[in-house]
Amino acid sequence: MSKTSSTLAADELATDTVDPANQDVTEETGAEKVDHDSTVPQADSGRRVRRIRTAVLVVITVASVACAAFFAWKAHEVRSVNAAAAEALVTAQEYAVTLTSVSPGELDSNFDAVLDGATGEFKEMYAQSSGELRQLLVDNNAQAEGTVVEAGVKSATTDRVEVLLFIDQTVTNSVVPEPRLDRSRVTMTLELVDGRWLASQVDLP
Repeated sequence: MSKTSSTLAADELATDTVDPANQDVTEETGAEKVDHDSTVPQADSGRRVRRIRTAVLVVITVASVACAAFFAWKAHEVRSVNAAAAEALVTAQEYAVTLTSVSPGELDSNFDAVLDGATGEFKEMYAQSSGELRQLLVDNNAQAEGTVVEAGVKSATTDRVEVLLFIDQTVTNSVVPEPRLDRSRVTMTLELVDGRWLASQVDLP
């Protein structure tokens, strides 16, 4: 009876005893599992960071290209406006001389030159009044010579430029044979028509 009890106790002790080798394997396996599980969220986090960085770089690149294109376009527009203003300014000064210079023996060519350099409302107005103006010049044997003293651009786009001119005009006629100097300030608007700058409005403020 005693022997049997001892045997059973020994068997239970043997069963409860854990093999150290097996224990190490179990512990290592568990450790490896824990390490593997903890690596997954780190990898996902790393991928998210890389995606965010890539997206940010793409946005920065697109923004840089857009800014460069905008400034290039703006610079081109400024150059175009400046070129238009310079061309119109030269034309305005030349046309101002044509407009304020008349000679009794060259009235027809004077009027033709004025009409050739005009457009729109100003051309229509001048054409309607040219007959009466011509007769007035003939009757008074009038002669005039204009000189642009100073000129500058007030406003400009690529197809419309407003110019301010200061003009000295020497006038003689049968009533006043001695030359008289008239000084005027003229605002002239020019428009680009078929590649030519033409006066569409002429005002004496």
